[in-house]
Amino acid sequence: MVQKINGQAIVGKIKDRIAEEIYKLNGPRPNLAIILVGERADSKLYVSLKEREGKKVGVDTHLYKLGADISEEELLATIDFLNKDEIIDGILIQLPLPEKFNTDKIIAALDPKKDVDGFHPAHPDYIISPVLGAIGACLDEIDFSPEEKKACVLYNSEVFGQSVKADLEKRGFKEIYLKEKSVEADLLITALGNPRQIKKEMIKEDAVIIDIGITKKDDEVLGDVDFDDVKDKAGFITPVPGGIGPLTIAFLFKNVLEIFKRRGAND
Repeated sequence: MVQKINGQAIVGKIKDRIAEEIYKLNGPRPNLAIILVGERADSKLYVSLKEREGKKVGVDTHLYKLGADISEEELLATIDFLNKDEIIDGILIQLPLPEKFNTDKIIAALDPKKDVDGFHPAHPDYIISPVLGAIGACLDEIDFSPEEKKACVLYNSEVFGQSVKADLEKRGFKEIYLKEKSVEADLLITALGNPRQIKKEMIKEDAVIIDIGITKKDDEVLGDVDFDDVKDKAGFITPVPGGIGPLTIAFLFKNVLEIFKRRGAND
């Protein structure tokens, strides 16, 4: 029977430290700008969760909601405005963007010192990608060693996929498949946003599954993995809801606070 990876204890510790530090500031608080382009239901859900959790830890969030018909020039102008805005400590571009946009170009337009997702190729080392931090925390929680292991990453954002691949390489994985051979993978990371797409015939016996996909359907929040179908074959899995999402958001606000502190030290 599959075991659920419970990151709630990690989340609680991270959020408590952030909230305590911000409370002790007794002055201006960290500010995060969130850019949401289009009407993807999963992206809107992600953003609403980030806004809610920001309030809990004391980070002020500012949502820039842009239509899918916005031009590249207008999107770049918004990013440029936020790069120069002294009030804004961090900027988050909710991915994936509509297909007409060159995501690499958009990410490259960010001030790397404000890129809270850590996707900009020149981001400083103290900004840890929240998703990568969350994945790492889950693997550490179960003492998962990459030695002689294969990994597979399923994704709908090339920036995300390549970032995860690079991080897994740093962790020591020698074989990493992108969008294929999921059935051969000891570690499967999925971020497709397609509810219950991953079935037992797609996974290896005793595989560790990190389910980052999240979709809201009616009143349900669903992951990419069909839990009931894989539960007798997988070894470990992150549940949806309550698995990787809260961890990712915790690492996100950890970045916002770190950027805020370093900007203040340089003033």
